Amino acid sequence: MMAWGNMGKILEVDLEAESIKERELPEDIYRDYIGGAGLAAKLLYDHGHLDAEPLDPDNLLVFAAGPLTGIGLSGSSRLSVGARSPL
Repeated sequence: MMAWGNMGKILEVDLEAESIKERELPEDIYRDYIGGAGLAAKLLYDHGHLDAEPLDPDNLLVFAAGPLTGIGLSGSSRLSVGARSPL
């Protein structure tokens, strides 16, 4: 297991193609963008369609675990969800 509360892999789910892919990200991504919200923002920026409409089916919905997930610390972030807002 890597540091920073992750296993070093992400899972890409394409609902339209009904496919699932497991991908590894470079270790420095986890170090530089710690946890759920930071990792979700990085993935949205790098892999999202920034010029698409917010409700476009090609837009990403990112679920990312926080760095303190599973340790039982009160108030620690367990999950962050990142998406392009329609507002």
